[in-house]
Amino acid sequence: MKKMAAGLIMAALVTGLVGCGSSDKDNDTSSTTTKTETDTSAATTTDSGAKTDATEKTKLTLWFYFEGKERFDKIKALTDGYTAKNPNVEIEPVFIPFADFKKKLSVGLAASDLPDIVVIDNPDTAAYAAMGLFADITDKVNAWADKDQFFPGPWSSTILDGKQYAIPLGSNNLALFYNEKMLTDAGVTPPTTWDELRTTAKALTKDGVTGIGIAAPGNEEGTFQFLPWLLSAGATFDHVGGAEGAKAYGFLADLVKDGSMSKDVINWTQADVMKQFASGKIAMMINGPWQLPELATNAPDLKYGIALVPKDKQYSSVLGGENLGIVNGKHVDQAVDFAMYVESPDVLKGFAQGFGYFPARKDVAADPYWADNDQLKVFADNMNYAQPRGPHPKWPEISNALSEALDKTLLGSGSAEDNAKEAQAKIDKILGK
Repeated sequence: MKKMAAGLIMAALVTGLVGCGSSDKDNDTSSTTTKTETDTSAATTTDSGAKTDATEKTKLTLWFYFEGKERFDKIKALTDGYTAKNPNVEIEPVFIPFADFKKKLSVGLAASDLPDIVVIDNPDTAAYAAMGLFADITDKVNAWADKDQFFPGPWSSTILDGKQYAIPLGSNNLALFYNEKMLTDAGVTPPTTWDELRTTAKALTKDGVTGIGIAAPGNEEGTFQFLPWLLSAGATFDHVGGAEGAKAYGFLADLVKDGSMSKDVINWTQADVMKQFASGKIAMMINGPWQLPELATNAPDLKYGIALVPKDKQYSSVLGGENLGIVNGKHVDQAVDFAMYVESPDVLKGFAQGFGYFPARKDVAADPYWADNDQLKVFADNMNYAQPRGPHPKWPEISNALSEALDKTLLGSGSAEDNAKEAQAKIDKILGK
């Protein structure tokens, strides 16, 4: 187990790192407990049962990677809301750029310098649980009546070898966004197949506008955006070296060769893609429901539609979303209590609406806000096609192999066939085949 954890730490250090700009001074992750001026010794109990001593102010830290002040404010509203109900517990939200996030976690694990709660991409939960980052909260969750309300997919992403290490925060998937006016002016309709997409993207590429944009950086974002194409072609994350995998890599490379997609996508995050779409520089994009409030803010007058990701053999999407990972440290009880507060129906409903999440809870997702919304219906329908990433304890290494091959192919370095085979060889080695 020690050898496995050490290997996973090293893998995470090199997975998805395109820059390391976070300052430890600016992102103080220490968890401290300080005395308040009150002299009472009475104990208080939180809504979900965690007890704290009224003479102490317990401080926790939460790490997350969502970009922008608007999202920071939404996370802070959760931590402030919890403190309002539990005045003896204060939770500080700390933003860590996505490109630096895994390195910070791995270095923090080695140095015992970690937060108390982590907003973690759901396929990474198993990997970091295997490293020992997260606490086993199985008993605490088993005593929680709300546990049976969660969708199976998000819930399973919090479990490794039958033990629970996190609680789902929210879910999402990917769909095709399109500029309605641009499509109308070009005389085309939203594409439903790969052939239609290639033709439509060409027709929309003119006057400084490119037809389509995706996020393809060399990290988990790139893999996340690539998987719908891979799955639609009939491949799987651990079988990419055949004709199906080569077709998926080659199709996206053909969009670049056509001029219908910029090579710059290898440097674009999903937030960058949204900004390109909002400013009218790309006519279509692959993105998720979390961009709906961002588009409302950045381009309130933009008329756009949403459709399923065009298919090859079958419609496909990928299950996204995050979990609240409970770090194995001094404040496990308070961290679990916070996660249960966030996932309580009243809190989750408002947060998911404002954040662009599809709720991980079935009862909340049945609310008319999601059930009767034309745009959100596409993402709800996508839950029938969305497949999880992994789950596998070595997912970060597998993801790295997939995204590296994508970038090489988009840049024209090697053929799609050769890059798919190279990715397969790396994955086979990772899996010990």
